[in-house]
Amino acid sequence: MKNDNHPITKQKLTLGQKASDVATLFVGSWKFIIGIFIILAVWMLLNSLMLIYKWDPYPFILLNFVLSCLAAVQAPIILMRQNRQAERDRIQAKYDYQVNRKAEREITNMQKDLEKIKSLIKSIKKKQV
Repeated sequence: MKNDNHPITKQKLTLGQKASDVATLFVGSWKFIIGIFIILAVWMLLNSLMLIYKWDPYPFILLNFVLSCLAAVQAPIILMRQNRQAERDRIQAKYDYQVNRKAEREITNMQKDLEKIKSLIKSIKKKQV
């Protein structure tokens, strides 16, 4: 059940935050990992087998550069998402704590009421005897 008054649901995300959410959903998937491995294999295979023109010969310097750039861009995006998730978790924990405290107070009040009811029943039984 979704609570529209909950602070997490009230957050308005910026375009960058939405983009980082979408990017991390893809980047953190098996599709991405398998895709990267396929691209790496094709890149190395083509550069190893091409006889006339090799755009990135054996030590694959260009491939290393591309992977470094990918990591340099990918890491901050993932960190942005993790920071926002940590903030959401902190807010959720605070909200849960408040709900738990309220429930604890209500249970304490109900226990007091039950004790009063028990004492009333005991007093009625004593009067009947």
